[in-house]
Amino acid sequence: MSANNITFILHKPQLSENIGACARGMKNFNFQKLSVIDPKPIFPNDKILATSVGAKNIINKSKVFDHLEPALKNIDYVIATSARFRNKNIKHIQLEDLKKIDFTKKVAFLFGSEASGLSNNEISYANYTLQIPTNPEFKSLNLSHSLIIIAQYVSSIMKSKTSDFKKSKKVKSASKKEIHSMTNLCIQNLDEINFFKPKEKKPIMLENLRNIFYKMELSSKETRILASVFASLGKKR
Repeated sequence: MSANNITFILHKPQLSENIGACARGMKNFNFQKLSVIDPKPIFPNDKILATSVGAKNIINKSKVFDHLEPALKNIDYVIATSARFRNKNIKHIQLEDLKKIDFTKKVAFLFGSEASGLSNNEISYANYTLQIPTNPEFKSLNLSHSLIIIAQYVSSIMKSKTSDFKKSKKVKSASKKEIHSMTNLCIQNLDEINFFKPKEKKPIMLENLRNIFYKMELSSKETRILASVFASLGKKR
């Protein structure tokens, strides 16, 4: 297990202070990889660098994207954080369940904006949703506080080497890039036969489709087989 396998993704963060504090919290626990999606403030700026204190190197090396999907290109597992229980077809986990995650793979923790969190569409890209246990009457956590809690817990798992994950070394899990490619091929073929109707329901249908593929934890071989099936179906029309 290596801290270099872990990426923290901030989706549409609104406050410079929170971005800087997140970088500082990451460095406290020896994590270095930060991705920022469509930040509201200019990135980077003096306030972000000031609140990051000694973690300016993380800010300077961070990756900025306009959209979420490109940020997940080289990620194997995505864990989305949410203060609300989502009635979605996706696995919900608690902090202690992180011991079962294979941190030898590339894992990303996805955090939503301070005001609205993550939408169902953004969560549909995740393998799991993670809820930090808090006061049921006051669940909302500051963005940087949420990140620090998770960073500390993952760091402790790595130090104690108590990961419960066990999987045959012969089985290679599909990367997010492979799943994206297969899913997009499926969507393309469905689009060509006018499957998504009525049109106003297409966004939720796409969310459900992504949920199905992402929760399956497919191997690279299984993903290639499905991609071949979708490609073959497209050619027969």
